[in-house]
Amino acid sequence: MSELRLTVSGVSAEGMRLDRYCANHAGAVSRSRLKNGALGVTVNGKSAKLSRTVKNGDEIVLAWEDPVPERIEGEDIPLSVIYEDDNVTVIDKAQGMVTHPAAGNWTGTLVNALMWRWGIECPGASLRPGIVHRLDKDTSGVIITARNPETETFLQERFRTRQTRKVYVAVLQGVPRTARGEIRTRIARDPKNRKRFTWTDDESRGKPAHTGYRVIKTYGGYSLVLFRLYTGRTHQLRVHSKYLGCPILGDPIYGKKDRNFPDSTLMLHARRLTIALPDSKGVMTFRAPLPDRFKAVIGRLGEMYLE
Repeated sequence: MSELRLTVSGVSAEGMRLDRYCANHAGAVSRSRLKNGALGVTVNGKSAKLSRTVKNGDEIVLAWEDPVPERIEGEDIPLSVIYEDDNVTVIDKAQGMVTHPAAGNWTGTLVNALMWRWGIECPGASLRPGIVHRLDKDTSGVIITARNPETETFLQERFRTRQTRKVYVAVLQGVPRTARGEIRTRIARDPKNRKRFTWTDDESRGKPAHTGYRVIKTYGGYSLVLFRLYTGRTHQLRVHSKYLGCPILGDPIYGKKDRNFPDSTLMLHARRLTIALPDSKGVMTFRAPLPDRFKAVIGRLGEMYLE
């Protein structure tokens, strides 16, 4: 959140609308940005509307969230490209990279990097060119993007009708009761915390979520697990891991501090994606190798729990 303080002065300002005055005297803050992003406005210490008029000597304090920029710029950000042709670019997304621009992350995203790579421009109203699915900021791994509108529509239909196979790998704090299984719940926002999601059986809340899992290896109180994602709800694997009683190691929202790995980041990685491509290329499978953070944790677990 940003705060802007202005003192009205000048004959020409007398009787001007508040939003127009702020736009004229606050640099890049346009009237549309103020309308969409303003959290609160006070004039002389009292709450005010953007439509009111100002007079000389008025003290304006405007609190505003990061507004939608009028254009998204391409940025020269290195990408790990798994596959590319005229229609798609498949990326091994790094942990920490946001998929597309949004409040608080208008730069440094995968979209910014792709725009640079593809040599394209887009207006601020189009914040997701080429994005047909997404990964959480702290989830690494395979993500496919579309290089033209026709491919975007084609891939979106594959995801919408669940004609894809998405496999993730994770290190869990704990060991599931069964070596393999399926989880079917509904996922809804946590009413106590809008940044979290939770599971529910209430048919009137949330959306259906379906996950399959298989335990690959156990290390004492930890497990290496493969997940098959049948639906694509926000935080689905993180919530379903918590549902199993085994949150993902390093999860700052659903997990717990781990004494053996106190500095661990989210141990969730999109390992494989199988999907049909346009232009008669048929079904293809893309794989992202295990990141160094996985190799380090698995190596440490192997040392801790030597067979």
